[in-house]
Amino acid sequence: MTGEGEDTKNKGFRLLGILDVQNTPCARDAILHGVGGSVAAGLLHFLATSRVRRSFDVGFAGFVVTTLGSWFYCRMTNAKIRVQQRIIQDGLKNKVVYEGTLLDPTKKPKAETPSGPS
Repeated sequence: MTGEGEDTKNKGFRLLGILDVQNTPCARDAILHGVGGSVAAGLLHFLATSRVRRSFDVGFAGFVVTTLGSWFYCRMTNAKIRVQQRIIQDGLKNKVVYEGTLLDPTKKPKAETPSGPS
């Protein structure tokens, strides 16, 4: 009985049996943006032309365009953030390795000054 409960928790919602919306980054937001875009495009086209079939087609095209646009924008933003995080992690690792040595980038080299009176 407990095994069945765990399966339903980890399964998530699958869209068209292909896309696991719960576990795929940006999928949920992209689909919600697509739904909003389709409603807006279809409704505006219907109010402008009063053609039902063409308004449905425009709404569907609005869904596809808005979903794909939102998906790619979100994925590109996530990729940029991952690159920035990797650079920061490497910098912190190097700071720990070089801290207190002559190669420490935060340490400024001191100019050699004679210690005696001139």
